[in-house]
Amino acid sequence: MPKYRVLVFGNRLINNDSVPLKLIPNLKKEFPDIDFMEFDSTEDIENEGSIIYILDSVENIDQVTIIRDIDRIEISKHLYTMHDMDLGYMLKLMKKVNMIDDIVIFGIPIKGIPKSEILNQLKEKIRSTLV
Repeated sequence: MPKYRVLVFGNRLINNDSVPLKLIPNLKKEFPDIDFMEFDSTEDIENEGSIIYILDSVENIDQVTIIRDIDRIEISKHLYTMHDMDLGYMLKLMKKVNMIDDIVIFGIPIKGIPKSEILNQLKEKIRSTLV
C-alpha cells in the first residue's frame, strides 16, 4: 500500500493545464511507492485525509514550487477550468472548518519551462518532501 497519495489535477483539453496529467507515467516509474491519482473534481477531496498532497499547474511561478500556505492560494475571478475556482475555495473552506491539518501543493509553472525540466525539478521536490 502506498505511503502517500498525490492528487493530480489538470485539464487534458488545455495544453498548459494538461502537463501534470502527462507527468503521471514518469512519476509512477520513479516513485512506485507513491500513488499519483488523477483527480478531476473536488467533490471527494474531503475523503483524502487530514494532510493533502496535490500536483497542479500554477500561474505566476517560473519553477516547480511547493506551496504549503493556503492563504497564498488565490481564488481566480476568471474561470478557465472548473477547478480554478473550486480547488482553492474547497481547500480554504476545509482548513477553516478544521477538516485538514496540512496541505502540500507541488505547483508546476504554466509556461516558460520545458516539460523535461519540470519533471527534473518535480522529482527533486518530491524526494525532499515525501521520500
